[in-house]
Amino acid sequence: MNEAESHWQNVYTKKSYPETSWYQEKPGTSLSFIQELELPFTSKIVDIGGGDSNLVDFLLKDGYRDISVLDISKASLEKAKNRLGEEAEKVTWINADVTSFKPTKTYHLWHDRAAFHFLTEDQQIENYLQILEKSVIPGGYVIIATFSKNGPEKCSGRTIKQYNDEDLKNLLADNFNLLKSKNIDHTTPTGAVQNFTFCCFRKK
Repeated sequence: MNEAESHWQNVYTKKSYPETSWYQEKPGTSLSFIQELELPFTSKIVDIGGGDSNLVDFLLKDGYRDISVLDISKASLEKAKNRLGEEAEKVTWINADVTSFKPTKTYHLWHDRAAFHFLTEDQQIENYLQILEKSVIPGGYVIIATFSKNGPEKCSGRTIKQYNDEDLKNLLADNFNLLKSKNIDHTTPTGAVQNFTFCCFRKK
């Protein structure tokens, strides 16, 4: 178990989801971005760093039938499975570090809320972008949300990398076109406000 895996396993073992700063009872912005894409319910969707986020619950309720959730923490995925009960059997659960993820299929939608900004080393970022490019079908979509330039510099005791929409657009420019961007304030369970940059891209 590497250092990052150990950190997140520890976080999810000690904290329930509503105790984490990234908790959302309903991930409204992500759902809004996804609904605007009007994807067929058979579309392959992967939630990167999804952990025990409630996004998968809402996607299942909406009718999506091919959802994968990837997280570095096995404990977070087990919590999500327990919450969903029998519904969990409809989901593909992937315990992996996204920077070394070896996808076995391609996706119509890659969703990442607050995982990418934890990658602070150039090689990690390059690995992520290469895997992203391989994982999304031509014409497929990517939704990425990171802390903005007005957001926190740390989360869960770890340094993060802040982005604005122009930064993300430049990073993905070779293979993806920016369709939409929006800055969103997220209020944590303790009342702190975190500003996020949300971007939606389409693969060329």
